[in-house]
Amino acid sequence: MPARPDTAALSGVRWSVATAAFQIEGARDADGRGRSIWDDFVETPGAVRDGSTAEPGPDSYRRHADDVALVRALGVDRYRFSVSWVRVQPDGRGPANAAGLAYYDRLVDDLLAAGVTPLPTLYHWDLPSTLEAEGGWLDRATAEAFGDYAELVASALGDRVKHWYTINEPVSTSLQGYAIGELAPGRTLLFDSLPTAHHQLLAHGRATAILRAHGAETVGIVNNHTLVQPATDAEADLVAAHVYDVVHNRIFADPVLLGAYPHLEVLGIPPMPVQDGDLEAIGAAIDVYGLNYYNPTTVAAAPDESPVPFEIVPTPGASHTGFGELWPIVPEALTELLVQFDAHYGAALPPIVIAENGASFPEPDHADAPIDDTDRIDYLAGHIAAIGRARESGVRVEEYTVWSLLDNFEWADGFTQRFGLVHVDHDTGERTPKASFDWYRSLIEEARA
Repeated sequence: MPARPDTAALSGVRWSVATAAFQIEGARDADGRGRSIWDDFVETPGAVRDGSTAEPGPDSYRRHADDVALVRALGVDRYRFSVSWVRVQPDGRGPANAAGLAYYDRLVDDLLAAGVTPLPTLYHWDLPSTLEAEGGWLDRATAEAFGDYAELVASALGDRVKHWYTINEPVSTSLQGYAIGELAPGRTLLFDSLPTAHHQLLAHGRATAILRAHGAETVGIVNNHTLVQPATDAEADLVAAHVYDVVHNRIFADPVLLGAYPHLEVLGIPPMPVQDGDLEAIGAAIDVYGLNYYNPTTVAAAPDESPVPFEIVPTPGASHTGFGELWPIVPEALTELLVQFDAHYGAALPPIVIAENGASFPEPDHADAPIDDTDRIDYLAGHIAAIGRARESGVRVEEYTVWSLLDNFEWADGFTQRFGLVHVDHDTGERTPKASFDWYRSLIEEARA
């Protein structure tokens, strides 16, 4: 029998499922869409593991009605999707592209007609290439441009959309995109990348004010967080784990929740380029805190020749997802992370939304029948149970979101990793719900009973 968490501790939780524009939409050249840093990245030789692009992928730009039908059948309360900046503003500045906005207008209307609350994310990594050429998130002007973009989207959708996320995982953009080059835009600036964190958070603050002005009922940011564990009790490993915790977690949470950055200079990290009024904008009250969680991170002191003072190492004794041993499966680490978060931020922490949680496992490219993805079911069951334990400890977790509705273009890993509750044949676009789809639907029904 598939695993089943105790639903008693999950009473009142909202249930969601998520996607992101670049990963599912395809139709790169349709209706005046501009070019993003991910269009540039996938054309860089060797940047994507299997040499693929996002075309056509699930082709949701043309097949969004299929996906709305799936969301409705799944029975979730909300559908988290992202708006593509370059569909709305092809060059990152100027007036809205009416055809691009019309797609999101249709999607919102169809979701509402299906009885599903639309939950857009304004930014899920697809920065316009024109802005990157001018400095991208290293440039403060990008945060200003983001405010103009947020105004266009809120003006078009704010009459019907009342729940919003601003920025998705600024840590991934900063550390993987600008620090070590694993993601777009593929820069390798190490600690010199960190101004991108400040400018993304500033963009969040500006967008929050704009969304509220257009009638938003809830606004939040979505950060990726991990429970950081030292590899040993040796002093060097403890210090390395502390530095990594600051860089991965606290730089992105503290300014939003506490209105200040942690003390970076004592760790040898350059100060942030803060100007008057920035921290007030970044720290303005939000209604929910979006927390993406996939795995804990075990950290050791780096070798002497390393340019950074920490090294991520395998977590002892843990199984792992299809991404390999640095993606360990440790559900109890989510409980510990949530309890620590609640203790550290206290009254400053609004209700938490788990805005992404899921796992990739090896699966065939083509499916003639539903895939029996027991490993995924076990992963989801373990982490949903972990949320229940955190709620029993007093942590306010109000929503849980599976990543992802569909198998999609998994960034630098192309089509080699499959996270979906629904299998997608990337040659034909055919969608086939997996066993996990039915399991999640059943769980939602039971939790509501």
